[in-house]
Order: sequence, then structure tokens, then C-alpha cells
Amino acid sequence: MEMSAVVMMVIGIVVIWGGLAASIIHAVKKAKQRA
Repeated sequence: MEMSAVVMMVIGIVVIWGGLAASIIHAVKKAKQRA
């Protein structure tokens, strides 16, 4: 594996997990506002 390929993989994983975390936090905030 080239170093650049590893870096791109890591960045991709971070972006995907960051997006998931952001959507979960957003959903929790909406749920709290309703209740």
C-alpha cells in the first residue's frame, strides 16, 4: 500500500464516521426539542 492510499482511506473513514455522528447528534437534538 502506498502512503497516499492509506491517508486517503483514513480520511474517508473519518468523513464517513463524522457524518454519521453529526446525523445522530442532529436527530437527538430534534427528539429533545419535541419532548
